[in-house]
Amino acid sequence: MAGNREEAPDYGRGVVIMDDWPGYDLSLFTYPQHYYGDLEYVLIPHGIIVDRIERLAKDIMKDIGYCDIMVLCVLKGGYKFCADLVEHLKNISRNSDRCVSMKVDFIRLKSYRNDQSMDEMQIIGGDDLSTLAGKNVLIVEDVVGTGRTMRALLSSIEKYKPNKIKVASLLVKRTPRSDGFRPDYDETEHSQVKELAGSQSSSLIRRTNEEVSS
Repeated sequence: MAGNREEAPDYGRGVVIMDDWPGYDLSLFTYPQHYYGDLEYVLIPHGIIVDRIERLAKDIMKDIGYCDIMVLCVLKGGYKFCADLVEHLKNISRNSDRCVSMKVDFIRLKSYRNDQSMDEMQIIGGDDLSTLAGKNVLIVEDVVGTGRTMRALLSSIEKYKPNKIKVASLLVKRTPRSDGFRPDYDETEHSQVKELAGSQSSSLIRRTNEEVSS
């Protein structure tokens, strides 16, 4: 079926960080000096992030079935996560009986103009999206919050009739404003994650009371 969005097999909810989790003391880790004074604790150590991304890659390959994949990376936040995920996907492909072709394209999303919400999301960048017809598409995003932005993106992509669409996210923000959307593959869930300090490779995640609205 074109634009197949049936749910992926249940691989679990990733690493779920509870609201009362105090994190790891900074003295247990080394981290860049320019973060001194800005961080209170480490929520997710680097090793867990690396292992989870590798597991997500295995789940994706198992689910899609070693078919060619068109990866759409949502900028800016998704870049580093996408690069790490694609590298793991390529490693799995190299060590399998069948080589899986992967093409990566980059897009930005715009849903506001002059601070006013637009009726339809604008997808900026990327090749001609009509080439997604009949393809297996993997959308890679850094944070999924309420789910509204991702649902709007999926609705736009489905118009091009891809064979299958899956979503992978580094972080899922637990919020009462969620519309119930969950990515097919996610690494970590937390209620107050706003931004990564630098990138996920730094393994240092800030905690803040500000909302993630995407």
